[in-house]
Amino acid sequence: MAAHFDRRLRKAAVTTTVAAVAVAALSASQAPDVTADGNGRQTTSDNVPTSDTPAADSATGNSPYYTDLPPLNSPSPAPTTGTPTSPGSSEAGIPATVLDAYKKAESELRRAKPGCNLPWQLLAAIGKVESGQARGGRVDANGTTIGRIIGPQLDGNGFALIKDTDNGVYDGNSSYDNAVGPMQFIPSTWAWAGRDGNGDGKEDPNNVYDAALAAGHYLCRYDWDLSDQADLNRAILSYNNSQDYLNTVLSWLEHYRKGTHEIPDGTGSLPVGRSDDTRAGASPSPGRTGANTGPQTPTTPTTPSPSKPPASEKPTKPGSPSTKPPTDPAPPTETPAPTPTPTPTDTVHHLENAGTTDLTATAGDTFAKKISTRAETKAGDAVGKVRIRFTVLGDTDATFTGGEKVAAVTTNASGVAEAPALVAGERTGAFTVRATVVGRTVPGLDYKATVTERVADTLTSTGSKELTCTPGGEFADQVEVKATLKGAVADQVAVTATLIKSDADPAENDKGPYFKDADGKAVRTLTGRKTDAEGLLRLPKLYADDTEGTYILRLTTPGGAALDITLKVAKPAEPTPDPSTDPSTAPSATPSTEPTA
Repeated sequence: MAAHFDRRLRKAAVTTTVAAVAVAALSASQAPDVTADGNGRQTTSDNVPTSDTPAADSATGNSPYYTDLPPLNSPSPAPTTGTPTSPGSSEAGIPATVLDAYKKAESELRRAKPGCNLPWQLLAAIGKVESGQARGGRVDANGTTIGRIIGPQLDGNGFALIKDTDNGVYDGNSSYDNAVGPMQFIPSTWAWAGRDGNGDGKEDPNNVYDAALAAGHYLCRYDWDLSDQADLNRAILSYNNSQDYLNTVLSWLEHYRKGTHEIPDGTGSLPVGRSDDTRAGASPSPGRTGANTGPQTPTTPTTPSPSKPPASEKPTKPGSPSTKPPTDPAPPTETPAPTPTPTPTDTVHHLENAGTTDLTATAGDTFAKKISTRAETKAGDAVGKVRIRFTVLGDTDATFTGGEKVAAVTTNASGVAEAPALVAGERTGAFTVRATVVGRTVPGLDYKATVTERVADTLTSTGSKELTCTPGGEFADQVEVKATLKGAVADQVAVTATLIKSDADPAENDKGPYFKDADGKAVRTLTGRKTDAEGLLRLPKLYADDTEGTYILRLTTPGGAALDITLKVAKPAEPTPDPSTDPSTAPSATPSTEPTA
């Protein structure tokens, strides 16, 4: 009892301290009507969870979480390879495979999004409160949990209402969604946030490597800098929108930053306190391994107290008949449950294109136009304050500003949500951006976008436009060209080089000069070569066969630039005789036989 009381006191003290810090940081960071900072980082209030942010717009659907706080004393960090030998409680330790997943995710995020500054300790803190580090590290050799970790069904009965979005594929529930896996993603969020963290070609929310990497990208999705307290708070609240959740995660984050130790897989302890357990003195729900309809509040039976008879009634004598027939008590009046007021999201019937046309950009460029979507009722009226999710789909490396393929934006008073700017990658072709309503199942709205090749309008040679070679030899100089577009350097422009038959016949020649492929075979057309950052491209060395003649090397680019290089294959010219050394041209020494005068 004393230990329990001490723990409650300590929990209250830590929560109060962390809450004060978090509230101060959040208050300073949530100025209204801010759109972006000088570096283009998204800082609008659209990216800051508020009390009315739909649960479906979080990673977990605001599912329950473990509320246990870390031990008072943090163990010193220990080596994370080999057999762990460090002392420390299993409550504070992190199972080896789970810890490895967190650290690999941090390493990948450092490469992919260095400005996010994601610490692995944050993933560990979230993993602790979401699943108790995958139920104490009960995972197989590949990092997949032994048995699925599934939260309560989100049916609106004490939890958020999120109807099924995955046909029960991940959570086994075809009526409502449940949070799934060691990082407790709801299926609708996993559909766009899922990642393959262990390289097995699958994105599995039940795999700790996949889930940890997905959580890292989720926390970094708005170009947040997690070394900044305000951005850190925003990211955590977007995972589960609860101030108590924020405080609990921050407590574990601080604990792990001070030091932790590795423990064997499967030996970690399972937390006991759950955020949905409000019964005083009740035992918490064990584990989050199945559906949960919410705790029932116990009632204490009471003995009704005797009531006094009304003053107007005289008590009857014992044994005498009653002078008045007993009156049945009036049946209790049932108060109908109030009808919930529809939210703006509930009134959305469909989405309309708000004027977006001609989504085309050159590879590497930012699309000039942004995607705009309007949320409307069945009658066509605008619906404001609705979250619209934009998702980049298809075989493309195009992303929104900040490098993410997903962005959520709130509609304005006109019902319009404008997605962040699209940035084209190097992969050309068409792809789709789909707009959907967060928290409501209505048909999505698709936008077609196209990435075209980089172009140049001029090609110039940096050397001679006429090269010579002897039959069977190699050209001494290599061809180098520079591409420009409207006078400016044209980098990463594809150049095609073809040895053609003649100026009148651009077909590939079957004789004369040639390039060599990797196997040393003759090649007379080169593709896939691109100019560098300076717009320059140097072609491989050219060789000649035994056929003499004059040939043309034609270079072309998307955009219409073209350049012809003349190649001559001929035997070396005969040397001019030197009269002083050639006997046939020397003066004759024979005496003249002509008669003299």
